[in-house]
Amino acid sequence: MVVSLNMSAPKIHFTGSKRAKVCLVLAHGAGEGWDSKFLTFFAEEVSKNRVRVARFEFPYMADRSRTGRKRPPDKSDVLEACWRDVITALPQENIVIGGKSMGGRIATMVADEQQVAGVVCLGYPFHPTGKPEKTRVEHLADLQTPTLIVQGEIDPFGTRPEVEGYHLSDSIQVHWVPEGDHSYHVKRGSERSVDQNMKNALRAVEKFLFELFPELTI
Repeated sequence: MVVSLNMSAPKIHFTGSKRAKVCLVLAHGAGEGWDSKFLTFFAEEVSKNRVRVARFEFPYMADRSRTGRKRPPDKSDVLEACWRDVITALPQENIVIGGKSMGGRIATMVADEQQVAGVVCLGYPFHPTGKPEKTRVEHLADLQTPTLIVQGEIDPFGTRPEVEGYHLSDSIQVHWVPEGDHSYHVKRGSERSVDQNMKNALRAVEKFLFELFPELTI
């Protein structure tokens, strides 16, 4: 069941029991909102493990939802401020933040200061597609919060050979989705399917949460 919290800050959409002691907050990527098929899959599946999942929209996407007009993402400081508002509004003490692409990247930028329990990035945009020289990794070298990056092996925003050449903090673990792109899709002719890859990614997220909160496995 998905419910909404009425608040002046970003509207938060919850999936799962309000009695859950762990909350995973997933932010959307640059092009799709909180209710994308991709995020809905993870929200519905993760919430089966005594974890409440929260989703929200950044201001530019909320404006698009209201007006139907497309505009580019807000600047980084606005996105970071939105994350802070959402974290402050959550009732749970055990909070893991993250999300799809841009949403996960911005989560890594506020995680240490907000002292959250962990970060889950579902496809990290290590660089713009086609521009591997413009990396977005500098802050990842010093990140202290336990972080899981679930990355497709052929993600155009950071392939496996590229990412393995970066200097990342020891707090970061990278799970590779076989033959997956930025949304874990596979090339035509592959023996794998996107369904296999989504489940593969889900298992990695669940394992990470169980490591952070062993009581979830009891």
